[in-house]
Order: sequence, then structure tokens, then C-alpha cells
Amino acid sequence: MHRSSLLAFLLARIISSQAAQTLIPTTCFSSESALESYFNYLYPWGSDHNGGARMDKAHIAISSDTLTLTAQSVTGQPSTKQGGKTIQINYLSGTVNAKTHFTVTAGGALNFSAQFQAPTAKGTWPAFWLTAVQGWPPEVDMAEWKGDGKISFNTFNTSSQVEAKDVTYSDPGKWHDVRAELRDENGKDVAVKFYLDGKEEANQVGKAFVGTAMYLIIDLQMEGSSGSPGPKSSTYF
Repeated sequence: MHRSSLLAFLLARIISSQAAQTLIPTTCFSSESALESYFNYLYPWGSDHNGGARMDKAHIAISSDTLTLTAQSVTGQPSTKQGGKTIQINYLSGTVNAKTHFTVTAGGALNFSAQFQAPTAKGTWPAFWLTAVQGWPPEVDMAEWKGDGKISFNTFNTSSQVEAKDVTYSDPGKWHDVRAELRDENGKDVAVKFYLDGKEEANQVGKAFVGTAMYLIIDLQMEGSSGSPGPKSSTYF
């Protein structure tokens, strides 16, 4: 059994030359009502994405200031179609997306910080990421784990123009700090710095990301890019 959670340390802060404003406080996982004040259940577009897990509210729990997403192996679920491909659903799992949309404005910035325990076994695919509200890209994977013992930091400018950095994710059973800093670089592009446990691991650029609204998503997807088959026992994130 792989156990992981997100501690109530999620903090999204928008910074400009005039002021700093906290958009999601560290108390966002203090209760179910607090969660629902700042987050919606499922993906912004529904229950399915591009992996083998279908999202379901019943697989989301709040306890001790911690959000826990649980992926449970199931059979008999209808398949889904994503990107023109038919995908078999082998799990029910959980995801939440922030009610606030996040935009790096001209001259502005965004900081995102969180603490995670994250599974790294084959077939487990948790992520903490930003993606465009309309169209695609932009996408910024502030933390992504793809079943290979590593954490990935990625910025998508197109499906083929991707900046990516994989770093060994030691001691997945322990809490780790993740931080991403997004800054307007030149009135058009966004510079993105990624940190793991206080160490800068990657510095990437999102082309023409300034002024584009993005969703914030925390999900426990399964299989897909993390390989298959995934674990049969319940997985937690």
C-alpha cells in the first residue's frame, strides 16, 4: 500500500509591484467546508483525463489539515476517449481544482508552495499543475510523479516544445516541500523557477504565458504516462 497526502500548506500568492495577496490560504484543508470554499471537485472539465483513473468525490478526504486522494482498483467502468484514444478505466480516484483562476499579469508574479508525500510506484501519476482555462497550452507541471522514482518539473509551450527536468525523489514516504515561482519576464513570456525542499531544480520559460488564465489542479491520476499495470492495492496522495 502506498500512502501519500497533501498537507495544509498549500499557499498561492500573487505578487505585483504594488501589493501581495494570498489567494489560497494554508487553512484551505482545515475542514471540508474550507476545502469547498477554495476548490471544486473533479477536473474543471469533468471526471476523466488521459489516464486510467476516473475521478470521484468519494475518493477525497480531509483530516488533520491534510487532503488525501485515494485511487482504488475497480472493474466494470465504461472506457473514456481522450485525444482520439480509447482508455480503459481501471481506478476510481480523486482530484480537486481551485475556484480561483491564476494569471501572471504584465509586471506581476505568482508563487505556489505545498508540502507533499507522493507515491512513485509504477502506475501512479499524481500531479500539482497549472493548465489553460481556454485552449492549450499553457501548462506548468509544478510537480509531477510518473511512477519512476522521480519528480518532474515541466513547462509546455506546445505539445512538442516542452522544457522538462526530472529529479530523483528520495524518501517518498516523507513530506517534501514543492515551490514554483512564476514571473513576467518581458511583458510576454513567463519565467518559471521550480524548487524541491528549498533547492532550485529548474528554470524554464513559458512562451506568451503573460495574461493567460490557468486552472490549478491537484490530482491522483493512474497509469497513462506512469506505466501499467498500476498497483492493485489502494494508492493515496
